[in-house]
Amino acid sequence: MRALVLNEFDTPLRLTEIETPTAGPGQVLVKVGASGVNPLDTKIRAGKAAHARRVLPAVLGLDLAGVVAAVGPDVTGFAPGDEVYGLTGGVGDLQGSLAEYAAVDARLLAPKPASLSMREAAALPLVAITAWEGLVDRAAVDSGQKVLVHGGAGGIGHVAIQIARARGAEVFATGSPRSLSTIEKLGATPIDYTSTSVEEYVETHTAGEGFDVVFDTVGGATLDASFAAARYYTGHVVSALGWGTHSIAPLSFRGATYSGVFTLLPMLTGRAREHHGQIMANVTALVDQGLLTPLVDPRHFTLETVADAHRTVETGDARGKVVVDVA
Repeated sequence: MRALVLNEFDTPLRLTEIETPTAGPGQVLVKVGASGVNPLDTKIRAGKAAHARRVLPAVLGLDLAGVVAAVGPDVTGFAPGDEVYGLTGGVGDLQGSLAEYAAVDARLLAPKPASLSMREAAALPLVAITAWEGLVDRAAVDSGQKVLVHGGAGGIGHVAIQIARARGAEVFATGSPRSLSTIEKLGATPIDYTSTSVEEYVETHTAGEGFDVVFDTVGGATLDASFAAARYYTGHVVSALGWGTHSIAPLSFRGATYSGVFTLLPMLTGRAREHHGQIMANVTALVDQGLLTPLVDPRHFTLETVADAHRTVETGDARGKVVVDVA
């Protein structure tokens, strides 16, 4: 099969012929239709993502959407011809989705939403699982709460807004001036972080009490701002990028709590992989109910032009999630 292989970090991916994998015990062989491109993919290629534990040579690509070609021993629930998607590889020693076929752990897969194309489905897994783990698993977002999403027009952020709204929350989201219209279209109240201080938007939107849930998708100074935006006593901050050094004093002084999300953990350790499949099944239900729609960059990239796809992500030029057409 054709696949893009990374032989050394910070070098171009090479399109080459490699052996087509077979489905082992508990695995599904998927004919890949599309592969989503995340900032993490570009960092792995550049050798700047040690936490992803990528073993070389490697086929990159975290997000996958495709059609089941074969199932291995001990696999139930999937059959050849099924359309599936999931966060299935591209880290550790797991083959990624920038190849014509991938043998993946069946526990990481779910039926693809019938209402989405392969391209649209491939845009969802990493960002949807991250948003779900943060908002549902960690923060237990519920009806009537006020939720603040930092980076609301971004990959994780735009899905987080929709998941929080689907659970009945009133959602607010920060963004740059050019992203505010997108945030508003997603159903959240936009906040221009470049012209409004934390104190100002906490006062304006919560009468100074703070938000029930603050979801940080940016990290750094934005996580620090999140600590100052949480509701007194009952507020909860969750971050997908809480890897820096931070003072939690502002959070402690409000009597609020914090938790983190590390979405790659099941793939790297083998722990709780079935939960990722369950999350994707829940996401499928939201999509097919019309409650969640991915934003996808309109440009089409292929295995031959994946360098352009990575460059689009790296420069911040994308207008939605970048997807590579594989099939």
